[in-house]
Amino acid sequence: MKNKFMQIEDILKEKILILDGAMGTMIQQYQLKEEDFRGSQFKTWHKDIKGNNDLLSITQPEIIKKIHLEYFIAGADIVETNTFNSNRISMADYDMQEYVRELNIESVKVANEAREEYYKKYGNKPLFIAGSIGPTSKTASISPNVNDPAYREVDFDFLADIYKEQTLALIEGGADLLLVETIFDTLNAKAAFFGIEDAFMEAKKSLPLMASGTITDAAGRTLSGQTTEAFLTSISHIPLLSIGLNCALGADQLFQYLEILSNKSPFFISAHPNAGLPNPLGGYDETPEMMAEKVKVYMENQLVNILGGCCGTTPAHIKLFAEMAAKYKPRTL
Repeated sequence: MKNKFMQIEDILKEKILILDGAMGTMIQQYQLKEEDFRGSQFKTWHKDIKGNNDLLSITQPEIIKKIHLEYFIAGADIVETNTFNSNRISMADYDMQEYVRELNIESVKVANEAREEYYKKYGNKPLFIAGSIGPTSKTASISPNVNDPAYREVDFDFLADIYKEQTLALIEGGADLLLVETIFDTLNAKAAFFGIEDAFMEAKKSLPLMASGTITDAAGRTLSGQTTEAFLTSISHIPLLSIGLNCALGADQLFQYLEILSNKSPFFISAHPNAGLPNPLGGYDETPEMMAEKVKVYMENQLVNILGGCCGTTPAHIKLFAEMAAKYKPRTL
């Protein structure tokens, strides 16, 4: 069932919307093995596919649906589809490029089923499904070869094409929004939005667009070297619903960069930080209570319109965010 509620733009003027938390963190708790990832559909696949979390929307849809439902129950207004890597570049690691369309369509379907289950148990309220569009593992701005600075593994046109393919599938599946997230290279993001625009024209349908960058170092820059303000300026020509930051940093480290976005952006502001910085084993140690105290500062300063969690966050984190957000007013445009 498609949302028949008021437009998200109107809701964002009235309240802080809650985005879900990490998908990978939740999947890890199931300790899935190679055969679980393969399911019956890919039992004889010629490569190892353990770690291809997006594939679980096809082979273990009940697990993905349960995770989405847990986030809805915790208070999330928006859940992201399990499609962060559902593009030709990322799927090439598993020789699964030809499954991109199916992966995206099935992932939206699973998220929709979770929403329907929520409606049956808890009643109707505006809930949104955001098609998650990740950055791919390639960069258009930086050479992977230190001996050849001019070399690029991908170009703009190829990136635009693969993003267009993913977008068409997300639209076909029934996504309500699109979230281009974890942007570490703004040129990749520009290609994504170019491909998305092509997809909108071909599908004769457009969706609200969210953009979320990632600051990768203490100097406050993206991997491709842009400051927060430069990142904002570079994509301000796009009619975005929201712009924000996610991943790489914890909530406290992200504050100063969110403040820059909030002061200068004509769009709504989103944030979904990690549960602190990774520990030596690659895990995240901030409890829901610890993290909630840090994101509270965002709301006290009226910096955000959309708040969620990235790596290391769980429904328990999101529950506290939702309870806290209900007490604060959203940032005004």
